[in-house]
Amino acid sequence: MQSNEISRRVALSEDYFRQGYNCAQSVFLACCDLYGLTDKDLALRVSSSFGGGIGRMRSVCGATLGMFMLEGLRSGNVEGTPEAKQRNYAQVQDLAARFRDEHGSLICAEILGLAPRGESSGSPMLGPTPEPRSEEYYKKRPCVETVGSAVRIFLEHLGDETGVSQENL
Repeated sequence: MQSNEISRRVALSEDYFRQGYNCAQSVFLACCDLYGLTDKDLALRVSSSFGGGIGRMRSVCGATLGMFMLEGLRSGNVEGTPEAKQRNYAQVQDLAARFRDEHGSLICAEILGLAPRGESSGSPMLGPTPEPRSEEYYKKRPCVETVGSAVRIFLEHLGDETGVSQENL
């Protein structure tokens, strides 16, 4: 995959978010075809519960969860062995560290500024109703950027794992 393909998928994920899909859906849908999942409805259903920090509870960021689901398609444990789990968990932890380095947290409430860093466990539940998407919404939310960076991080991770340069991903 060339760097222009990475840019295309980043833009695609950001566009999905602007269309109204949640963070997890936007990330997952932008790349799941790489692993043979081409049924858009299925991809959207599988990832739908993870937006808003898991069902709008502002827990783990939906963009990271979409990225982790992609890693599951790539290196997921299908053997049921400790070794298979370890391989997958190592990849997920690497992705998480990269995201945390860029965004300071993996926690939705912290990224949104709704809870101080490291204190999100006490953040209030916001209820299940999502905020209407408006220009003001997009101005105060970093979600478009987190979605795009999660896709970029995942695709760069693939290049690092395969030893292929970013130009040839």
